Amino acid sequence: MKPQLKAAAQMATILIVEDELEMARGLRDLLEFESHRVMLAEDGASGLRLSRSLEPDLIVLDLMLPDMDGYEVCRQVRSQNSRVPILMLTARGQEHDVIRGFEAGVDDYVTKPFSVAQLLARIKALLRRSQAPAADTQKFQIGSWWVDCDTFSLRCGQEQTPLTYYEVEILKLLHHHQNQPVSRDTIFQKVWGMAADPTNRAVDNFIAKLRKKIEADQKNPQHLITVYGMGYKLIP
Repeated sequence: MKPQLKAAAQMATILIVEDELEMARGLRDLLEFESHRVMLAEDGASGLRLSRSLEPDLIVLDLMLPDMDGYEVCRQVRSQNSRVPILMLTARGQEHDVIRGFEAGVDDYVTKPFSVAQLLARIKALLRRSQAPAADTQKFQIGSWWVDCDTFSLRCGQEQTPLTYYEVEILKLLHHHQNQPVSRDTIFQKVWGMAADPTNRAVDNFIAKLRKKIEADQKNPQHLITVYGMGYKLIP
């Protein structure tokens, strides 16, 4: 009998990059109680070293670090590993800070102060998705680009652009419902595996990232279309 996915997600290796020692130790105790293996890094440089040596299943990354900010850490992690889920902790709630995080490659974020229940829900959702059994190799076309779900990339002739796990999942969902509007709540529930939070702009920001990669003119998209009051639809 195959083990349940929930049990598998409880045995993850999680890297916490946080310079506030009390916060870092509290997060470690919380996640170890949930049966995870947890490693701590107190600055960006050590976080990058551990991310390379540990190959963690998830990274919890603070935005404000002493040597480099979380955006730069995220960008460097993404240049080496496009699939590891990254959850950013931030005391900033302004939309432009959130957008910068998603542009750097963050998968989700939690704004300080946060509840334990909220943080665990986010972590469990990210792990559940990243540890889900791989689907059969799938390729489909959007405009001049081919989406390769096996290699997590966009291809157009000799040109190749990497995609993150959540970018692929959003495109797969929209492709499954092509030419039909899909609500933000549905995208959030299907891709992130949890109920939508009205303050979370993850879906909108991921669509913006994808438009930069797919659309010839981001301001006048031809494929990833906003359906006002509803959500988004894909016109291949």
